[in-house]
Amino acid sequence: QVQLVESGGGAVHGGGSVRLSCAASERAFRSYAGCWFRQVPGKEREFVSAISWNGHVYYADFVEGRFTISTDNDKNTMYLQMDSLKPEDTAIYYCGTSVVTGIIGTRDVSYWGQGTQVSVSS
Repeated sequence: QVQLVESGGGAVHGGGSVRLSCAASERAFRSYAGCWFRQVPGKEREFVSAISWNGHVYYADFVEGRFTISTDNDKNTMYLQMDSLKPEDTAIYYCGTSVVTGIIGTRDVSYWGQGTQVSVSS
C-alpha cells in the first residue's frame, strides 16, 4: 500500500506562490500517475493536475498556466508549484496516485494523502 504525505500548504496573499510536496512511501511515481485534487467545504473534490510516469502533464482549465506539476523520482516526491494564486484557489489540496493518466476523476485515484490547507487572502 502506498502512503502519501503532503506538505507545504499555508496562508499567502493573492498573487503569491506556494509549493506543495507529496512524499511517497515507495517508488510510486515511477509506476503510476501522480495527481493533485482540491476540495473546499460543501463542494466535491476537483481535479487540479496530473503527471504520468513518463512525464506527460495535465491541468484543469482553471489553472491557466499558473501551476506546474513535477516529480523527483530519486526522492519519491511529487510537487505542485502554484504561482499567481487567487483567493478562489483556497482549498485543501490532496495528492494521489492512479493507474490512469490524463484528466481523471476521484474514482480513478488509488491512494490519497491526508491533504494540506492552502489559504489565499485578497
